[in-house]
Formats: sequence, C-alpha cells, structure tokens
Amino acid sequence: MTANAWMQIGLYLAVLLITVKPLGAYMAAVFSDAPNHVTRLGAPVERFLYRLCGIRADEDMGWKRYAVVMLAFNVLGLLVVYLLQRVQQWLPLNPQQFDAVTPDSAMNTAISFATNTNWQGYGGESTMSYLTQMLGLAVQNFLSAATGIAVLIALIRGFLRKTAQGIGNFWVDLTRSTLYVLLPLSFVLALVLVSQGVPQDFKPYATVSLLQATTATETVKDADGNVQKDAAGKDMTKESQVAEQSLPLGPAASQIAIKQLGTNGGGYYNANSAHPYENPTPLSNFLEVLAILLLPAALCYTFGTMVGDRRQGWALLAAMLVIFVPLLIGCALAEQSGNPALAGLSLDQHASALQAGGNMEGKETRFGIANSAIWATATTAASNGSVNAMHDSFTPLGGLVPMWLMQLGEVIFGGAGSGLYGMLAFAVVAVFIAGLMVGRTPEYLGKKIEAYEMKMASLVVLIPCALVVVGTAIAVLAPAGVAGIANPGIHGFSEILYALSSASNNNGSAFGGLSANAPFWNVLLGICMFFARFPLAIGMLAIAGSLAAKKHVPQSAGTLPTHTPLFVVLLASTVIVIGALTFLPALALGPIAEQLMALGH
Repeated sequence: MTANAWMQIGLYLAVLLITVKPLGAYMAAVFSDAPNHVTRLGAPVERFLYRLCGIRADEDMGWKRYAVVMLAFNVLGLLVVYLLQRVQQWLPLNPQQFDAVTPDSAMNTAISFATNTNWQGYGGESTMSYLTQMLGLAVQNFLSAATGIAVLIALIRGFLRKTAQGIGNFWVDLTRSTLYVLLPLSFVLALVLVSQGVPQDFKPYATVSLLQATTATETVKDADGNVQKDAAGKDMTKESQVAEQSLPLGPAASQIAIKQLGTNGGGYYNANSAHPYENPTPLSNFLEVLAILLLPAALCYTFGTMVGDRRQGWALLAAMLVIFVPLLIGCALAEQSGNPALAGLSLDQHASALQAGGNMEGKETRFGIANSAIWATATTAASNGSVNAMHDSFTPLGGLVPMWLMQLGEVIFGGAGSGLYGMLAFAVVAVFIAGLMVGRTPEYLGKKIEAYEMKMASLVVLIPCALVVVGTAIAVLAPAGVAGIANPGIHGFSEILYALSSASNNNGSAFGGLSANAPFWNVLLGICMFFARFPLAIGMLAIAGSLAAKKHVPQSAGTLPTHTPLFVVLLASTVIVIGALTFLPALALGPIAEQLMALGH
C-alpha cells in the first residue's frame, strides 16, 4: 500500500479511538439509574413524552414483558412503513408524484428498516416520496437503532442486578437512546453535511441543461410496460437525444446523518454514499465513515463503566480490533494489488499505469482505494451497509473481506447496541468453553453461566448462520433465485451468498450484480431479515432476565479473568473459528475459487 493509504487508515483508527471514552462515558450517564447532569437537562422533555404516551416510567419490566413490548412496538412500526409506501401517491410532500410501491417491495423495505438492515431493492430518488423518506424510513432509522441500544442496556442491567425480577423499562431506554444520543448527534452531523453541499429542502427536482447533449439507448416498451421483441426475439431499442438532466433534491442530509450514526445504511439515493449529493467532499466522507463505528465502539466503554470495571469494555473493544484491523489492511492490500486476472496480460502503457494504481473499477476517483477499503470494511463490520464504492467490483479477496465480516455475525462493532450484545453472546460461549477446559462452572462478571444462558447464547450465535446457509441453498436451487443473477458462474454464486449474508446479519449492502427487487427475493430476504433481528434480541433479553435473578458470585482463584489479553485472544478466536467452520465451504465455492481462477488466468 502507499504511504497515503497507511496514513488514512491510521488517522481513521486514531480518531475513532479518541472518541470512545468521552462518548462512552456520556452514554453511561444517560442510562444510569441515578439522576445526573445529563438526564436532568432533558428531564422536562422526557417527562412530557411519558405523559403524552401514557407511559409509567417507574415500571420495572421482567424480561418477557420487555421482549413483548419491544417486539410489538417494532412490528407496529413495520406496518406503518408498509402502509406509507402503499398510499404515498395520495399523501403530501410528493412533488415528483411517485406511485405506490409494489406490495412485495414495500413489505421487504418495511422489514428492512424496522430490523436496522436497510436493504434496498429500489432507487430512493425514483421511488420514495419526501414524506415516505422522512416519516417512514428516517423515523425507523432512529427507532431501530434505539431498540438495539435499549436491548443492550437491559442486558447490562442483567449483569448488574442481584436476585431481581426486572431488567428496566423498554420505553425509558428507547426514549433516552433517541432523545439524548441519536437526535443530538444526528442534528450536528446533518448541519455539517449541509455545509458540505448535501441537499436538505422540499423543492421539486431541478431540471438543468447539459453542457453537451448526448445520445441514450433505451428499450422499447408497450403500453403495459413490457419490453417489445423484434423478429429475432431480441429486445427492441431506440436512441434518443438527451439535452437535460434531473437533479434529485429533498430532505437528504437529515436521513444521511442518522443512517450512518444508527448503523442503518439506507441511502436517500440509489448510489448511496457514492452519490455526490450524499457524500460530496473528503470531509463528508471522513465524517460519514467515522459515524458508522462511532456508537458501536463507544458502547464498549459504556458497558465497562456501567458494570463497574472499564477494563471489561476495553477487552471487548480490543477483541473487535484484533479482527477488524487485519481485515481492513487485507482489503486495502487486495484492492491496491489490482485485478490478478490482468497481471500477466500484455497491456498497453496506459492500461499498465492504471493497473499499477490498483483496482479502481467501481470506485469513485475522488475517494480512491484506501477510502473505499476503509468504508467497505467499516460498513460490513458494523451492520451499516452503506457504500461509497461498488463491492461487486472489488477483487475476489477484497470482496471476501466484507462478506466474511458480515458472516461473523455482525459482532465486530456491529449495529448500535446489537453488535455489542452479539459479542457478549460470543463472550458467554467463550467463558463456557474455558470452563469446560478447566472443569469449572464458568462465570462472567460475577454471574454463573449455566445451561440456560448457554442455550440462549448458542441460538443467538447460530440463527444467523443457519439463515445464511439455508437461504443460499434455497436461492441457488430456485429458478426465480438464479434468474436475478447478472454474472452466471462463480461470481453469480458469490452475489447470492453476499445477499443472504447481508440480509441474515442485518447489514443491507449488496453485490450489485444481483437484481433482487422481485417477489422471490423480496420475500426470502424479508424473512431472513426479520428472524435475524428479533429472535436474537429476545434471546439476549432472556439471558438478561436469567442473570438478573442470580446472586453475585465473588471472584476466586479459579475465576477466569475476562479483562486480560488472554481472554481477548480467546474471544476473538471463538468468533473466528465459528465463522470459519460455518462458511469456509461456501467461501471456497465463491470468492476463493474466483481468486484462484483469476490467478490462473
């Protein structure tokens, strides 16, 4: 890699780590049961919201009630987003007069945004009205992120409390996550993005004249929208002169801010953060990719502070970095090395110079390889899914990195709250394995880890794996599944595997060669997104309830220290081994085979 690439990676990691302690300490104060200066400042607004919604803020919910309320609230939000899309043609703030979204696409999108996945099978600027973008998608960006944080805070209380029946109040946790954390950060980031040129208005799309007219080729369709065929059975086309361009405007900055901070990733525009209106400058690019990991990293410090031992939080963060940093460097190296299939070919001087600069296919020249690799790795380490480059155009090994990061369960940072509680499920598995090796009942943070916790943690770890593997098998066997592949063969399999890995781990990014906005894909991916989110959250709440009811076990000579480098290595190894054992055969059929073929030319 170039010196510039090393500098950019180092700067990104340094700034990220600098923010961990102050933001993590702030969130620990927000969710503390004791009154403090943070909650006192917003207390009047908080109390007003509780009275308005008829919420008893002093109610301490058991884990089952907490789970039911969480699930019911999110399903209700899902239904609202679905209805908004289906009737948007009759609602205000639709200056482009977009029609209703089709039922299967609306269902897929509603599940996608309610589960913090933000998979998009449509082009935002050509499908969704301003009202749908704001009231439906942007609101769910806040609420799905707040739900993940709330479940994490409930789990932390499970470690803190002794012989207790309750794990907190979902409504209070949801409100505080939104009011004190997500809204202020999003407001500041949105203002900065506006200053960089990101649109934030309600004007209709602007039509401008091109400096140079061009010719466009388009297919000929009949009155029903079907492509017409010629005598040979080929699609009929026609050429037309294009002298104008429509510039999509709207309330973009506000949605982009929370899409990054809430680890949502759903773009206002179809090209996501590769679009110059979503991501116009180097500063906007740096702040947006920083925002992806901002909350997941800081929540590690919040965890350590709230359990009374900051070393525990640093250990979890270290385990994430031990996996994240090598994969980030590996992705950048793979892209900087260029396409292996071109290495041995006789290229002219200009082509050789381009290859020497690395694999720039599918990347914005204003960002380059280093920024594209940082974004691709960060967005798939977190359950964000936004992109500033086309992952489908990465080299086979470069594309393997984001795919495998998702397959690890979105616990290497992961989503806001959900990533850390997923990593804690792996921590439960790790201490259980350690207990088996020494013949002792495992403990974690003063609580015994017994059969019930291990069963729940195993389900949390294995459900996404099963969804990926089973979903991929269904897709490659179904004619409707393979019909959407633009690149048959090995890469087509990689496109399917990536899509199922993305949906089943609530990421939302995609290999763009797969046309997934079809009934088969919308239904299959919708099912995967739903079951990859809510059963896992319920499983972690069940662990929280079980731990809260237990007594605290004092440390002894046989207690495994969970803040040491040894535990960091054990935890990281547990994540890697489970991910490798589960997905190595599938990866061998996809990107690994593709890399070997490219090397063989």
